[in-house]
Amino acid sequence: MRPIATRQPGGFTLLEVMLVLLLMGLIAGTISFTSLSTSKETELKEQAQRFQVVVGMVSDYAVLNQQEIGLRIDTEETQANGYYFVTLDDEQQWQRFEPEKLFRPVELQETFFLQLQLENLPWQQEDSLFDNRLFDESLSVSEENVDIGEEEEALPPPQVLILSSGEITPFSLTFGFEPGFSDDAPVYFQVNAEDMPPLTLSEPLNSL
Repeated sequence: MRPIATRQPGGFTLLEVMLVLLLMGLIAGTISFTSLSTSKETELKEQAQRFQVVVGMVSDYAVLNQQEIGLRIDTEETQANGYYFVTLDDEQQWQRFEPEKLFRPVELQETFFLQLQLENLPWQQEDSLFDNRLFDESLSVSEENVDIGEEEEALPPPQVLILSSGEITPFSLTFGFEPGFSDDAPVYFQVNAEDMPPLTLSEPLNSL
């Protein structure tokens, strides 16, 4: 009987090795791209959620301590988008409000930005509880309280007032991520405040 011939296993050819390496590189690149996108969206959402919770806590503080507090959105410098809280001192001037570490100023990373909307909000009504004309953007509270000699050092007035009555300036604050020249998808979250807390957080948006 003729013995059965057995085939010895051969090694991979150079072409097969290169093909496997190419596929592994493509898979790794896809995983990295997906992880990066998810990370940016998750981090942006965490920033929006933190803001939502902190403003609610500041509102509770204002009611319990009968103190008027303001929120200033810093969007004048593209590399330093952030926000901080202020309150009125005995001379009716706005000063930093930082009684707790949680209320300290927040600065977002440069890939994120904030966009504040105070007018033409979908839920605004003519008989709103809150009057946005309580203060002038160029003044602290009233013109009589502005010291010309200290005008450069004075903090600008807040765009949002958080009152001891529980009322809050209606606003919508967008937390945005726009990747610029990369292929990442942009994502946005909106935190909305009506006349009274709590604030609401939108689902992730692909466009504004």
